[in-house]
Amino acid sequence: MTLRIAEIFGPTIQGEGALIGEPTVFIRAGGCDFRCSWCDSLHAVDSAYRHSWTPMTADEVWAEVKRLSHGKPLTVSISGGNPAIQDFSKVIERGKAEGYRFACETQGSIAKPWFADLDTLVLSPKPPSSGESEDWVAFETCLESAGVSPDTVLKIVIFDDVDYAWARGVAERYPQMQLYLQPGNPTSDPEQAIELQDNIDRMLWLLEKITADAWFTPRILPQLHVLLWGNKRGV
Repeated sequence: MTLRIAEIFGPTIQGEGALIGEPTVFIRAGGCDFRCSWCDSLHAVDSAYRHSWTPMTADEVWAEVKRLSHGKPLTVSISGGNPAIQDFSKVIERGKAEGYRFACETQGSIAKPWFADLDTLVLSPKPPSSGESEDWVAFETCLESAGVSPDTVLKIVIFDDVDYAWARGVAERYPQMQLYLQPGNPTSDPEQAIELQDNIDRMLWLLEKITADAWFTPRILPQLHVLLWGNKRGV
């Protein structure tokens, strides 16, 4: 069995969510069942890029992670695309036997048994601005597959007032889960420079809404990697 891999890179820092700032090697899987309007990882999503994805065995993936990390255990983040399309159980098994920690981010549309072997599972349902609709039955199945083993959290990207109201509804639906909110990045082209002030203004807008509504349960974070490197791939 081989895995479709768009890229493996790092060590760098996790740029968002529960593990922001943590030294990480990223495994980015190729393929996704969503097509979000503002996707910043189309090279790992759109089948037009399939020719650039590398078929790799679990052993080959793990050898590359070890090479990049110099064999020193750290966090390995499995992302995409939607990594839940594929079976990363053998990669996780190899890594955990050697002291590595594993995180995965997925929209919660496909459940996998290997979710239970993760240290952190980030479920990132997509808000209305994405153009996608969340299947909450499938989402619940993801929660059931994870069980109590990983630290399972919510992360939602906010672009506008509609997204914000939707996120409040999700928070009411899952009050037991820690929620991370971050302002969306409207610039997805890796060749296009980002406007730093625009990203700061979006962060301030979100913070002001949270404060005005006295909604103090979510944690508000920037996309740190965007502030540091823009949309450059492999960081």
